[in-house]
Amino acid sequence: MDGRKVGVLGGGQLGRMLIEAANRLNIQVNILDAPGAPAKQISAHDGHVAGSFKDADAIRQLAKTCDVVTVEIEHVDTDVLAEIEQTVAVEPRASTLRIIKDKFAQKQHLRAHGVATADSVDLEGRDEAAFVDVGRRFGYPFMLKSKTEAYDGRGNFAVRHEADIAAAVAALGSARPLYAERWADFALELAVMVVKTADAVLAFPAVETVHEDSICKLVYAPPRRVPQAVAERARVLARQAVAAFEGKGVFGVEMFLLRDGTLLVNEIAPRPHNSGHYTIEACSISQYDAHLRAILDLPIPEAGLRLREPAIMLNILGGRTKDSHIMIARKALESGASIHLYGKGEARPGRKMGHLVVTAPTMSEAEQVMEPLIDAANDQSGKPPGPKSTAGEQPQVAVVMGSDSDMPVLKACFEVLDRFRIPYQARITSAHRTPDWMREFAKDAKENGFKVIIAAAGGAAHLPGMAASWTVLPVIGMPVKASVLDGVDSLYSMSQMPRGEPVATVGINNSTNAALLAARILGVSDARIATLLREYAEKNETEVRAKDANLLRIGPMAYLKEMGK
Repeated sequence: MDGRKVGVLGGGQLGRMLIEAANRLNIQVNILDAPGAPAKQISAHDGHVAGSFKDADAIRQLAKTCDVVTVEIEHVDTDVLAEIEQTVAVEPRASTLRIIKDKFAQKQHLRAHGVATADSVDLEGRDEAAFVDVGRRFGYPFMLKSKTEAYDGRGNFAVRHEADIAAAVAALGSARPLYAERWADFALELAVMVVKTADAVLAFPAVETVHEDSICKLVYAPPRRVPQAVAERARVLARQAVAAFEGKGVFGVEMFLLRDGTLLVNEIAPRPHNSGHYTIEACSISQYDAHLRAILDLPIPEAGLRLREPAIMLNILGGRTKDSHIMIARKALESGASIHLYGKGEARPGRKMGHLVVTAPTMSEAEQVMEPLIDAANDQSGKPPGPKSTAGEQPQVAVVMGSDSDMPVLKACFEVLDRFRIPYQARITSAHRTPDWMREFAKDAKENGFKVIIAAAGGAAHLPGMAASWTVLPVIGMPVKASVLDGVDSLYSMSQMPRGEPVATVGINNSTNAALLAARILGVSDARIATLLREYAEKNETEVRAKDANLLRIGPMAYLKEMGK
């Protein structure tokens, strides 16, 4: 764009996608890696350097060809990078790469800056007694990890009993620098791509990552079953973590969401990351665009980092055959998924050969497209098809009631929501007996991922109106017929809300209509639900026309006889 050139240590898939972004801006990227590396395959110029990105002389040679040096892998010679910083910009800084590539030093650095991580203890050069002492201190299981050269689960060992210690040390290598980490009892794993510029720390959305055999397999953006408030806390924590380091560029922050709601940073990558691939299709500015802009001080409008629509990323890993990745890609061609193959030649089991991205107006639509591709990937790897991901989707409808005596009336509501595959959650939140709990639930409903509230109540029926006063979500009131007044008291109460507290009210005991109205509200932005609603209406029309034809054919008296009347 302005004639500056970028040098990259490493020419794998991350460098390849960085070049794709750079080409659109006329930015030349010079790669230091072996001839034929994936990144070099798509960039034909004479500025590349052949050699190892760990070789000091090759790094010095690369530095002479560019204005900024960056990395696609952190396991590099940071002493040489500190040396070349005297003549060329290195982003992020050599000091940052030195800390991050030593995972124990990384954890200590984060904790020193107030960033929450799992407790860890240095075991480098220690004897077996020290390992046993860790078991007593942390309990079992605990994680034994290599400080350096560890990725995709390599260099990690779960020590479940004291008897496992010798096997763990043997597996990791007694000569490697090791440390131990307290076991994190997590509910799921999250990740955030953070962009550090000269004067700001920005963040992409938080995403959910699903690992298999310690390798990231799937990324869901936004995360499923995670309240919006928690996802925002993850972004804040990720920005805090990256702010603790020097230099510019994109950083991948992986973290644990513990079962008690606590967030812990697991580890940081000082470069574009697997969990950020989805940004190419799902955001206006991808993580690769952002990395280039950050290290070259080009503008990064924060709005460009926002998620345009839900996305799912699936890693294509090598399977049972040398062309397993090609078979998965061919299946994906039929689906509308975006396909990225990395040019790595023949597949090996577990090797990252490419990835797929599906975007859609809703997560449920994206999951429908992705599920057969996940099955295809499992088939190529020899694994059985996994459970369908829609089962754990974030509930969209909150069905609240003042008493469990309302449950039988709500059965039809639950059946309709199930029929349309709309995830929901039923709760008991009495406006009279648990007013504080009812207020808390309604106030936090939107942040917790709900989009519609159905409130069933009998008698004075204050629940729908009180819920409406504490939420910005649409509230559907369903009057329940009580033992007196036949439910008209509830109907009048719900339909006579004061100005400013709207409640959409259906008929007495008509939970079917409550569910259908919720479905219509969701169907405005969810094409899948809208399609099912149209099919539902068409079926109703067919049934009525069939009844009319039968009445015309046999006459009223015979029709009544068929009805048993």
